[in-house]
Amino acid sequence: MRIVIAEDSVLLRDGLTRLLTDKGHEVAAAVDGVEALLTGVHEHRPDLAVVDIRLPPTFSDEGLRAALRLRSHQHPLPVLLLSQYVVERYLDELLGTDPRGVGYLLKDRIADIAEFLRAVTDVAAGGTALDPEVVRQLVGRSRRRDSLDALTRRERDVLAAMAQGQSNGSVAAALHISEGSVEKHVASIFAKLRLPNDRRTHRRVLAVVAYLRS
Repeated sequence: MRIVIAEDSVLLRDGLTRLLTDKGHEVAAAVDGVEALLTGVHEHRPDLAVVDIRLPPTFSDEGLRAALRLRSHQHPLPVLLLSQYVVERYLDELLGTDPRGVGYLLKDRIADIAEFLRAVTDVAAGGTALDPEVVRQLVGRSRRRDSLDALTRRERDVLAAMAQGQSNGSVAAALHISEGSVEKHVASIFAKLRLPNDRRTHRRVLAVVAYLRS
């Protein structure tokens, strides 16, 4: 796939470029700021943008706000955000409308190359990949729990794993249960959250949104 990278650290930017290139991807642009990112996206029409949340000049949330711009178009660009720490500002807006094609990993997670590459593939394909620590902090805010009160503890565990972008098989392995049991839990989650079953909706994504908003 064609990828644009925005990362102010030269070492990390070059490392990501080499890693993705070695895996057969095309890094169309590797830049260190928001304006260069937006220009690169406009020029190269990538399949994915990998963006550091903290970019010049203030190193606060420039990358996150740039991701919102890239996601605001008629055809939102898949974006994988990277950060040293969890930055919660704008995350409701980024994830709340449609979390498909959105990823958020802490930079420590990049050391697990297989996990990082899986996130790249999943997000570019329209999936959602959230670092477990991001999920933990978002859920810790617990603003609205009424929609999830009906879920059992095991169903919450399954839903938490879904929020991290895990497949049913991965959830089964992590929770030490069968994949069939995961499928039953997922079906129960959909039913209890009263999610519509039609071709116009993606119930797995809607369930994750409900979980992150709780």
